[in-house]
Amino acid sequence: MSTLRFNALKETLHRTPVEIPQKGRRSEIFGDNVFNEHAMLQHLTKDAYKSVMNAIEFGTKIERKIADHISTGMKEWAISKGATHYTHWFQPLTGATAEKHDAFFETIGNGRAMEKFDGGQLVQQEPDASSFPNGGIRNTFEARGYTAWDPTSPAFIYGTTLCIPTIFVAYTGEALDNKAPLLRALQAVDQAATAVCKYFDKNVSKVNASLGWEQEYFLIDAALAAARPDITLTGRTLLGHSPAKGQQLDDHYFGSIPNRVMNFMRDLENECMLLGIPVKTRHNEVAPNQFELAPIFEEANLAVDHNSLLMDVMEKVSQRHKFKVLFHEKPFAGINGSGKHNNWSLATNTGVNLLSPGKTPMKNLQFLTFFVNTIKAVHDNEELIRASIASASNDHRLGANEAPPAIISVFIGSQLSAVLDELENVTKGKLSPQEKTDLKLNIVGKIPEILLDNTDRNRTSPFAFTGNKFELRAVGSWSNCAGPMTVLNTIIAKQLKDFKAEVDALVDGKGLKKDEAIFNILREYIKASKKIRFEGNGYGEAWEKEAAKRGLSNNKTTPEALKAQISKQALSLYEEMNVMSKVEVEARHEIELEEYILRIQIESRVLGDIARNHVIPTAIGYQNTLIENVSGLKEIFGKEFKALAAEQIDLIERISKHIAGINSKVNEMIEERKKANKLSGQKAAEAYCNMVKPYFEEIRYHCDKLELLVDDNLWPLVKYRELLFTR
Repeated sequence: MSTLRFNALKETLHRTPVEIPQKGRRSEIFGDNVFNEHAMLQHLTKDAYKSVMNAIEFGTKIERKIADHISTGMKEWAISKGATHYTHWFQPLTGATAEKHDAFFETIGNGRAMEKFDGGQLVQQEPDASSFPNGGIRNTFEARGYTAWDPTSPAFIYGTTLCIPTIFVAYTGEALDNKAPLLRALQAVDQAATAVCKYFDKNVSKVNASLGWEQEYFLIDAALAAARPDITLTGRTLLGHSPAKGQQLDDHYFGSIPNRVMNFMRDLENECMLLGIPVKTRHNEVAPNQFELAPIFEEANLAVDHNSLLMDVMEKVSQRHKFKVLFHEKPFAGINGSGKHNNWSLATNTGVNLLSPGKTPMKNLQFLTFFVNTIKAVHDNEELIRASIASASNDHRLGANEAPPAIISVFIGSQLSAVLDELENVTKGKLSPQEKTDLKLNIVGKIPEILLDNTDRNRTSPFAFTGNKFELRAVGSWSNCAGPMTVLNTIIAKQLKDFKAEVDALVDGKGLKKDEAIFNILREYIKASKKIRFEGNGYGEAWEKEAAKRGLSNNKTTPEALKAQISKQALSLYEEMNVMSKVEVEARHEIELEEYILRIQIESRVLGDIARNHVIPTAIGYQNTLIENVSGLKEIFGKEFKALAAEQIDLIERISKHIAGINSKVNEMIEERKKANKLSGQKAAEAYCNMVKPYFEEIRYHCDKLELLVDDNLWPLVKYRELLFTR
């Protein structure tokens, strides 16, 4: 095994950057492989084009006859670009994407064939897909799972395949994917936000949620990664002693990008441009061999699709450059993990960002309305937000090395906090002319000036306002953005719906003017949600104690956090907003618990295997060498050998203790795993979390100590210093 390690290192050291041909200006190739508006204008009839655009903008249905015209144009465009197959590209509840390729090919008799792709094949397919997680929504022998075209996300060509973004549902209509609930949540927030916007601008007819994700990741040489069974099977290192130098010098952050990595990034960005993914930013992150890329903001559904596609493209491009890309939130202990910050906002069809102040007091009151309602929504649903970012892998990251804690709080900065504090003192009921003037000129009117000079930033806040958007920083790098975005847009939609009802009640029932009613309701929301606002450091016991005093939840583990998904409050929320039925919510809860169980189970088995089949034999081999050395010293020096062999004897004893420690802890872990396997659902997840997982650190401790004791030439596993610093 040590031979494999050194061969991998030798192979890595002889790598050269892969040359990347220039494909022209980015503005020229952007979206070249996307069936976007430009491509539709060239390949669709006027009626077909209009039908697709109406479906995108207004959600209208596309008639079957028109679908035939669209499919013909889409097929001709795809074939002209070298496509031979098509697929319904969807996002099942595995967190990854899925596809089944069919050829544009049909026999027509007499030894002849033709390219075929009609409206029925475009709009709907039955891909079987019975083995995907379904949480009991359908039996595996009922193979009728359907994919249905989502025209709001354009088709694209990857390789030689036309990929058509679709939803994935059971034959009974329940969603079996991440996209369908997201689309419903986006429709709900559109309706609720548009209704509130009409208080300020009657011309607003649509509100889109926007998303800008920031994808963090590690790049490890493929040969080094292949020499680590834990990375291969779990996506992270289950053991490995920290190197003398890690990230403590901060010399990697924003540093010069290594040549091999730079060429990988160029190659990736070329692919992204062709696929219409608007990546703009790239840089080194804090940890060694950690990097980040970020796009320009897009409509949330399209942004989610682009992030899912990006992760797939990154893995394929990394193979060309002999890299292994790691999306796990915590692939290495003791250094920063990786997140996927979700920057969220709302924008109107009139071009206004609802979380950005305007030039008039009324525009600023609009900003305050959406700003305060967002905080109130997070306050009322903080456990549900925590559940939306819960996973076995993200549990390792939350609360460590600059990642936000598991306690959900909102950071808005001291200056905006002062504004909300002022608004708490608004008079109940009707406002005097002087108070109205003071509010609009001295408080609301000055918000743009405040934000212009607002440099506050809190890296430990899970949900922070950053100037014209909120940033959900707690999302894990491995996650599908659809989960947290579905929750966030649903709770905002519910909050805005309630807000409008309360404002209308004051206007119609109490005779208050519209702006008076808005100020009155916002005042109550500010008071009610004050405990969720936190400006301090999110690390450590001090904040945990303070959060407990405030009544905020601190669900540190996934089994704890996921309970919020099936609470009465959550079920009522989803059903009221028509985002998910009780069956769909409970199915997702069951699937996520099962995934947690299986991930911990796999890690447990892999760790036991590495510890017993790699670490212990190596340690015994080195120990035998030491024993032979001691025996030789005794034979040569007689009674004096003890003084001469003291160090070797001490090493033999220490190695023996660590070997015994590994054996006993692995045995105990296996017994606990057997007990957990007899349970199911919540009890099984809690058993794996509380009874099996704690052994990981105990076994790792002994293995990592042996790494320091055993001869480096014998150690079988690629070490942290090699994984993190070999370029």
